[in-house]
Parts: sequence; C-alpha cells; structure tokens
Amino acid sequence: MKNIWEQRNKFDKWLSVEVLAAEALAELGKVPKKAIANIKKKAGFNIDRINEIEKTTKHDVISFLSAVAEEVGEDSRFLHIGLTSSDVLDTSLAILMKEAADIILNDLEKLLSVLKKRAFEHKGTVMIGRTHGIHAEPVTFGFKLALWYEETKRNYERMKRAKDVISFGKLSGAVGTFANIDPFVEEYVCKKSGLKPDPASSQIIQRDRHAEYLLVLSLIASSIDKFAIEIRHLQRTEVLEAEEFFTAGQKGSSAMPHKRNPIACENLSGLARIVRSNAIAALENIPLWHERDISHSSVERVIIPDSTILINYMLVKITSLIASLKVYPENMLINLNKTQGLVFSERILLELVNKGLKRDDAYKIVQRNAMSVWEGKGGFKDLLKNDKELKNYLNSKEIEECFDLKHHLRNIDYIFKRIFRKG
Repeated sequence: MKNIWEQRNKFDKWLSVEVLAAEALAELGKVPKKAIANIKKKAGFNIDRINEIEKTTKHDVISFLSAVAEEVGEDSRFLHIGLTSSDVLDTSLAILMKEAADIILNDLEKLLSVLKKRAFEHKGTVMIGRTHGIHAEPVTFGFKLALWYEETKRNYERMKRAKDVISFGKLSGAVGTFANIDPFVEEYVCKKSGLKPDPASSQIIQRDRHAEYLLVLSLIASSIDKFAIEIRHLQRTEVLEAEEFFTAGQKGSSAMPHKRNPIACENLSGLARIVRSNAIAALENIPLWHERDISHSSVERVIIPDSTILINYMLVKITSLIASLKVYPENMLINLNKTQGLVFSERILLELVNKGLKRDDAYKIVQRNAMSVWEGKGGFKDLLKNDKELKNYLNSKEIEECFDLKHHLRNIDYIFKRIFRKG
C-alpha cells in the first residue's frame, strides 16, 4: 500500500495519463504518430529536477511537465494539449485509489476467511451474552464471530461499490466543457487506464465520490474498532474469556511485570479515530467554489494516502489478532454461572405466560425472585421452586426444564446456515 502513494508512482501515473492523451490526439490526426513514438521512447522524469523547478513555479503539474519536456525535447509540445492540471491529477488519483481498493478488498477477504474458520471452531463454545455490560442470555463465541463475519462481508461489498464509484476519470478541460479537447480523448485515456469517463465534471471530478470512498474506510475502521473493544472487554481480569496472544519476551508494563495488556486492540481503536476524522475532512471537501477551488487539494494529499495505509495496516493487524486469539471456554462457563441461573429468567417468564398468567403478573413473580438472587438470598432455581405463588403454575420438573442451555442455542446452526449459505 505504501508503494502506491510513493512520489515516483504518482508521477508515473501522471506521465501515463499525459502520454495516453497525446496518443488519443494522434488517433484523431492532431498529433504526428512519429512524435508519439518519440514521446514514448524518451518520456521520463527526475524527481529532484521536478522539485527544483517547483521551487520557482510553485505549481506541481507545471514543474512535472517542464521536467518531462527536458527529457522528451521538441515533441513535448504535444503533451498536455487542451488539458488542465486536474485532468491529470484526478484521473491519476482515481487509478491510485482503485489500486488501493484492490489491496483493501484482498485484506477483507483474508479477514473473512479467519473469522469463518474461528466461528466454526467455536460454534458450540458457550458463553454469556451481555447487554449494557450486564449478563443477558447464553450465546456462543462462534456466534459472536459469525456476527463479525457478516458485518465484514457488508464492508467488503461497500468497498467494492466504493471502488466502482471512484473509478472515473476526466479529461474535459478547464471547466469540464471539452472546449479545447475532444471527448474521444477522455474516452480513450479512461479505457486504457481501466476507468470510466465521468458523465459530468467541472474542472474536477466531484468530491462526493472521494467522500463516499473515505466514508467506507471509516466504516471498516469502526467495525475493527468494535471487534477490538469487545476483545478488550473479554480480556479484562475480571472476565478473561479471551486474550490477545502474548509472545515470548513481550512486556506489558515498565513498572508491573505481571501485566498482559490488550495493546493491539487499543492501538486499533486509536487508529480508527484517525480514519473517522479523515472521513469528516472528505465531506468538507465536497462544497467548493463554483467550478473548483484548491481547498480540497492539500487535504487529500494527507487523508487519502493516510486512510488507505491505515486501513491496510488495521485489517492485517485484526486478522492476525483474531487468528491467534486465545479463548478460555472454562472461564466463559464460570462467568455464565456467576448469577446463579438468572440468565434463564425469560424462559420462566414465558412458561408462566403459557400457563395463563398475564405478562405483568408473571414478570412480578420472576423479578421478585431475581432480585432476591441479586441480594444474595440464594440461587435462582431454588428460590423459584420455593415460591408459593409460582408453585401454582410450574412444578419442579417444569422449572428444571427452563434451565436447559440447549434451548437457548438450538438455532445456532440455523443462523450459521444463513450467514455462510454461500459455502
């Protein structure tokens, strides 16, 4: 990913667009074919020379063209005919963003593969589900990972769409009207570059395209942040149901030798904030003055390379983290049983309703006994069996049946089939 945004690769793309535009003009008979052969043979640049010229011109594209002209010679006059700088900048940027999208899509595929593998590995690993941070009802760790898989699959589809949205070039001149350039040139360059001609552009490709791309990156970052926060919670000493792999020789704290901190997850949560912030900057780039101003340019030189590089790093990191994640099923069961059966309260409630009680009346009976458990007066099952009012509706065997874990997990296979139905 880093190589995509290197200065040399950027200038290579600029040169490609310029040469293709001249080639298209040659197809139209407006540039001698002999000149095109010479341009292709000699066209090149020296980055130091570009930078040196820019100290005087204060204009990157002019400096680039001047440096190329020194290499090509007289035939350089056939370069940049009828074009404005943004024709080159925006078309080449689309190529770079498309290349970056391909890397990100590949990263997402690898994450999906790891999530699927570990989801099936832990499909039956029972743990407590939590809402508001409080014990709710039983789930499995594989179910949690399957949920992440489905979310990542949506991010994959979003990234595919974002790649398509950004895969447009423009060579339509100073204000987008093709005043001094034939539309054929745009069609020719875009086709050769793997892009589509933007149906309507001003001096620039409209920045809602770039904003959508950055928003998708921010969604991917936020999903990674979500996964990381969950792992951080599960690694808490009081929970310890899962843990980042701690390598030999790794140190958790300069002061406390016992520490094993979720540093990778915390790193990912921090980086997600940068990517989300960059998406806001991309939204700010949409409203520009008239046919274009330059306020978006400096922003994009930071946010687009940074966000794609960060997402590439974050996806590789979270994939490795989940692949090596340590899972503790025994601790999951210990934690599930900490509330002494309270997690089966809904089953009791529904059985009482099935026996003919009004829901509010049934709720009061179950809640009364549940509050007694919170107050340390005994286990939930025993309290229910000794509740005189409840005995009128449920016998001991029926109460026992309500405390069956299999009841809560009986549709896990069904959910997995829905999520992984394509294999």
